[in-house]
Order: sequence, then C-alpha cells, then structure tokens
Amino acid sequence: MNQSRSLPAATLGALGVVYGDIGTSPLYALREATAVAGGAGDVNAMLGVLSLIFWSLLVIITLKYIVVVLRMDNEGEGGVLSLVALVGSRLPGNGRAGKRLILLAVLGTAFFYCDALITPAISVLGAVEGLAIVDPDMQRLVVPVTLGILLALFAMQRRGTERIGRLFGPIMVIWFVSIGLLGLREIIHTPAILMALDPEYALAVLLGHPGVALVILGAVFLVLTGGEALYIDMGHFGRKPVRIAWFLVVWPGLLLNYFGQGALLLRSPTATVNPFFELVSPDALPYLIAIATAAAIIASQATISGAFSVTRQCVQLDLLPRVKVLQTSADVHGQIYVPATNAFMFVATSAFVLIFQGSSALSGAYGAAVNGTMVITTLLGAIAARAAWKWPLWRVIAVFGLFGVVDLAFVLGNATKIPSGGWIPLVLAAGMFAVFVTWHDGRALLRAELNRRAVPLAELPRLLAQATRVPGTAVFLVSHQGFVPTAMLRNLEHNRVCHEKIVILNLDIQRTPRQDVVSRSYPEEIFPGVHLVHARFGFMETPDVAVALAGAKRKGLRIDDDCTFFLGWHLVRARARHGIAGLKLRLFAWMQRRSAQAAEFFRMPSRRVVVLATAVEI
Repeated sequence: MNQSRSLPAATLGALGVVYGDIGTSPLYALREATAVAGGAGDVNAMLGVLSLIFWSLLVIITLKYIVVVLRMDNEGEGGVLSLVALVGSRLPGNGRAGKRLILLAVLGTAFFYCDALITPAISVLGAVEGLAIVDPDMQRLVVPVTLGILLALFAMQRRGTERIGRLFGPIMVIWFVSIGLLGLREIIHTPAILMALDPEYALAVLLGHPGVALVILGAVFLVLTGGEALYIDMGHFGRKPVRIAWFLVVWPGLLLNYFGQGALLLRSPTATVNPFFELVSPDALPYLIAIATAAAIIASQATISGAFSVTRQCVQLDLLPRVKVLQTSADVHGQIYVPATNAFMFVATSAFVLIFQGSSALSGAYGAAVNGTMVITTLLGAIAARAAWKWPLWRVIAVFGLFGVVDLAFVLGNATKIPSGGWIPLVLAAGMFAVFVTWHDGRALLRAELNRRAVPLAELPRLLAQATRVPGTAVFLVSHQGFVPTAMLRNLEHNRVCHEKIVILNLDIQRTPRQDVVSRSYPEEIFPGVHLVHARFGFMETPDVAVALAGAKRKGLRIDDDCTFFLGWHLVRARARHGIAGLKLRLFAWMQRRSAQAAEFFRMPSRRVVVLATAVEI
C-alpha cells in the first residue's frame, strides 16, 4: 500500500470493498439459521442460533482472521497463494513439501473462485427480495432487477477498486451505522436477548437438536462467508485499515443487528418471514431496501476484486494461462482489472440467479466451497506460524487447533447442503482444480521438453559467426538463463541474419509480491555485442518489458528506441495417449494455443514485435 494515502481514506476504502460480503449477511443469515432450528417459536433454539452466530464471529473472523491471519501477509498481500509463497521457501527439503503446499493452495484457490461466483448472486437477491415485502406483486421483478444490477456492477469494474472504494465507502458507513442503530433499538426494548452471549445456549441448541445440529451449523456459516475475501483483499488497502474498519464499524454493526433481529423474534415470533426488513416500519421500508441493495452491490465487490488479485497470482505462479491484466491505480499496485475474469464471473453469477431464483434456495449452495478455503488457510497458517514465526509447537496446537476444530464443525455442517445445491460449487471447484493442475503440470512438461532441446549459451558465438550482421538492436525474451532463446534459433535458421546489438532479456517471477525498482534489472555483456538482462518481478506484478529495459538503461546499457523484439511462440501438440493423462495433455495444448500472446502480456510495442513459432510435442 502506498504510504502517502491517509489512514482514514484507506479505512473508508476498505469498508467499501473488503467488508461488503460479510456486511450483508444479516439480510438472510439469521432467517435461514432460525428456520432450520425450528423457528422463533422455540425461544431456546433461537437464542442458541444467535449464540452460535456471536461465537462464530468472535472465533473465526475476529480471532482467526483479524488478529492472527492478517499478520501472515506476504509483503502486504493475502490469500492462500501468497501464504504458500511465504512459507514454501522456509521449509527444509521443500521439494516434496513444496508440491503438497502448492496442491493445497491450488485447491483453496478453486474453492475461493466458486464462492466469488455465488456471493454477488445471493447478496443482491437477498436485498432485492425486499420489494416483495413492499408489494407481493413485485416478486416477479426480483430476478430481472437483480440481473440488471449485476450487469451494471460488472460494467463498473474497469474503473478500478480505488474509485469504487471511494464511491462505496460512505455508503457502507451508512449501512453499518443504520443496521446497528436498528438493532440497538430492538435490544433496548428487549434486553433479555443478551442472554445469547452465554455459550451454553449455543451448545444447548446443538445437543437439543441432534438430528439437525449439522444443518444448523451449515446455516450459521452464512455469517462467515466474507472472511476469506477480507484476507485476499487486504492487499488493496493494507492490514491496519482492514483491522480498524472491523473493530470500529463492521463488528459492532453486525452484532447489534443480529441481536436486534433476535430481540424482534423474541418479542414477535411471527416475524420469521424476513426479520431484517421487519426491523423498520412500512413507511421506512423502501429506504432500507434501497440502502440494502446498495450494500449488496458492494458485497459483490469484495469477492470480485479478490478474484482479480487471485487470477494474477495464478498466472504468475503458472496455474493459469496468460490473461490481460490492467492496472487501475498508479499508486496501489494491488488494484487491477482482469477483463477475462470479469466476463466469466458475470456469466456464472447470472446463471446462479436464473437457476435458483431466490436467496433462500441459493443459501443451500453457499458456503460449502469457501469453507474449504478456510480450512486450508488454517493448515497453511499453522505451517507459517511454525516455520516463519518460529512458534513453539504447543502454541501452534493451542491456537490453530481451536480454529481447526471450529472449521471442521462447519465442514460437517456444510456437507449437509450438498444434496440441496452445495454440490454445484464443489463440482465447479473440482473443475477449476483440474484446470489449475493441468496447466501447472503441462507447463512443467513443456519446460522439460524445451530444456532437452535447448542450446547452451556458450554455443552462441559459433552460431552468430555464420550469420550476417545488420544494423540495429534486437531484444529476445528467454525463459531460462543459460540457453539461447528459441526465437533467436529460428531467426538464425530461417533468416541467417542477426543485429549488431543483441539483448537477451530474462523475466523472472519471484516468490515475493513485488521487487524493488532500483534493483529490479541488472545487465551484463556476455559476448561482444551480446548483452544479458536479468529482470525480477513479484508474483503480484505484471512483468513489463519497458520497465525491465528502463532499469537496464539506468545501469549503463544503451538500447535503441526503435529496437525490434523477437518472441518465440510454442505450438504445442499432445502425443497420442489414452486415459486421464492423454486428456490432460490435449487440454493443456488447447489452452496453450489460446493463451494471451506474450507481446500483449508483457506490454510490448506490438508494431515492433516479430513472432517466430516452434512446434513442440509433449
């Protein structure tokens, strides 16, 4: 995060982006959990559900994420991929352990993507359904209005999260203050609801309803679904603003509203249809619906911006093909826009709205995927505490053992949702996991085949001696240091010419989020007229050829402004194989041919780029 940004501005921005998801859970969470427990007519059951909500927010969000996990940033970035990059290099003998960590991170990333697809649908549906309370005849407008709102939301993404945060931040302040005051009013009228702070009620509702105890936990989990998003979105605003926003605004507002809804149900058990909207009088209902709809739109932003960050991490860590990544802020590197991810999320989210038609139906599918990400975060967090922080084993077991037990309970609870729709995000997550693994393994096979064919850099003087030299400068990109770029080999093979000055540029992606600008590039002359430039980029940065060469120029390398860039393009063909292995190879070859061109991804001047293809069979 740019230190020049004021803390209040960053905190306001965090409210507008990071907390939208968890902040709109009061629209549907208590309603669904109470219904599962038998309705508000059973006072002890209702108090037990509210107690579960309070202690879940305390243990999982406040203690686990806000207090502990946010400390596990990788130079300001969060999420399971950043976490695995943080701890991977610190494990002894990290070859096999590193592969297992990567698989965990890949699975957690797939789970998060699926949660990001459902969040906009359930949040906006939950708000727009208030129209049916104003006028039952407006029920038929819920789906069309929701789709229209989603279309506008995804169309706004190209403006960037900083601008969106400035727009949404004040709205979320109004939202949390409003729902907190509405809840406080009901608590004052019925202070007996505060008995739910006693954890005995939480245990009693689970022990007293053994047949549906896990179902209750699955419904209660709806209050936690934004936890992983706030960890991933931390990179947009910084750890401190995220924490301040939680303790000063978000947590108080949520607790007051949940207990206020409980107080209303305690006094009027018939309000179970939609207790959130029944906190206000009929005259004030349209205003509450309007602010709830605005907050629901913002709720979607938390997972959308998180998905953008995760997509770039996946590309940089070789889990996805190259895609276009646009920087939307000159000050904050974490604020980006990924058009392909935006389009995919819009189509998938709209499909969820059309298929499920309502927030109650969609709640059956919600939570099952992101719960998996939370479990993986706990496992990686325990490893980070032991390997990076050097915690004693007893402390790791005490802290992360508690988190793990609670996570496991919610896993069992969310498992009850599988027949009623929870299978959909799990199937999607399995599909995404397969894509990630296919690309990662395919890239490893491709690198191995290219290494087998590679010509050592020591052979370059012999190759150049047989070619005609022409004026100018040629820049060749190379993936692996120590070898002649494939584009240069094809150029010498077919054209039999080379430029007077040759620059071999190696762009290396590090395990840290960003690299220092001053030490990013360093050039060296390896042969007369041949220069090798090493440029390092973090996995949260988009490699930029112009930036890399500018750094080399500052260190004495002279490069013509009209230099020509030569790129090698690998035309991958899969060998004939049967079974899963053959399917993976064919899928990888198909993705490789359709991934973004290196010229576009590395931000090269397209009019000065020459692409030379090399057929590769794997």
